[in-house]
Amino acid sequence: MISLAGRDILHSWGKFVLTGIGLGLLIGVTLTMAGVYRGMVDDARALLDNSGADLWVVQQDTQGPYAESSSLRDDVVRSVLSLPGVARAANVTYLTMQVRASEGRDAGREVRAMIVGFEPGQPGEPGYLVAGRHITRSHYEAVVDVRTGFTLGQRIRIRRHDYTVVGLTQRMVSSGGDPMVFIPLKDAQEAQFLKDNDAILNDRARTAANPALNRPGVPGLLEAIQASQAANHNVNTVLVQVQPGVSAESVAEPIRRWKHLEAYTRAQMEEILVAKLIATSAKQIGMFLVILAIVSAAIVAFIIYTMTLGKIREIAVLKLIGTRNRTIAGMILQQALGLGLIGFIVGKVAATFWAPIFPKYVLLEVNDALLGLVAVMVICALASTLAIRAALKVDPAAAIGG
Repeated sequence: MISLAGRDILHSWGKFVLTGIGLGLLIGVTLTMAGVYRGMVDDARALLDNSGADLWVVQQDTQGPYAESSSLRDDVVRSVLSLPGVARAANVTYLTMQVRASEGRDAGREVRAMIVGFEPGQPGEPGYLVAGRHITRSHYEAVVDVRTGFTLGQRIRIRRHDYTVVGLTQRMVSSGGDPMVFIPLKDAQEAQFLKDNDAILNDRARTAANPALNRPGVPGLLEAIQASQAANHNVNTVLVQVQPGVSAESVAEPIRRWKHLEAYTRAQMEEILVAKLIATSAKQIGMFLVILAIVSAAIVAFIIYTMTLGKIREIAVLKLIGTRNRTIAGMILQQALGLGLIGFIVGKVAATFWAPIFPKYVLLEVNDALLGLVAVMVICALASTLAIRAALKVDPAAAIGG
């Protein structure tokens, strides 16, 4: 019966191949959707790996710095460094915004990126470079991820200042897949927290007009407030590296209890990013996968059913000469599985070719491909049942009466 199924496929090979290609493109989309989810999870883990931290100290009652906003005074790092078990700690800021090329052939081109303010040689610094050098000056130098499209020596604009790209790194992305741009901490604090000149002047005018601040006996208060409006000492998080052999949780517990701050270990931060931050996206992708599976099953069922109806007379002849129902059902099942196999091969090749050009990172894993192959075979087997039922109902007399 394998030869009968093969001969029937060769008889209508054009329709069979075209259907397999169409089904393959649909399967390719399904594999890509699964790859997008895997890529989101990998982006979140890459973000944690690239930070080089064992603990994230953030504002109390927040899930910052990635899932929620968090604001700390930058002197908190000194109290964290004094805790037993802490090897290194550093202030870091994160800000997602549009970065614009200010010169070159692509001048004016904007890229959405996560701006990272860090202290050189401390946690938060990019772990490796693929070109150029690390930041050595205290202002107006930047290291960028290659996905930004910026090049060495190019000047980019962040808020009110231009920065020179001195280094390129790779696979430094936010949890949303945005490439990172690393700049000195002071510059990042100004970009994120400092008000523009007009806002500062307006605030100073309001402060000066406040009678409570101009009363006698409070010398220097007004000047102190105005000075504070022109500077900012906030950060989003303190990244902590613990000493070898020390549990991160043992360092986090006193921070939560005595410092009135929140501290997350690597496992806790990964849960926030994967289980909470991208949970909605994961549900959406899951719904798309279910819908695509249903559509694929409907396509296979329709094609196999129409092919079966087109050979009612041949099936009747097989029954007339004593062919068993099991053999006829096996022939139809083989055609359905063959269609699924062609579709899977086309889909896997298509997904492999178009995944690199997707704007988001697509991670195609071997286990997902194997699971997809099994799912396609099961779907095709179930989809063939409609055609098998129609074939088994064929009257052998139809071979004579046709």
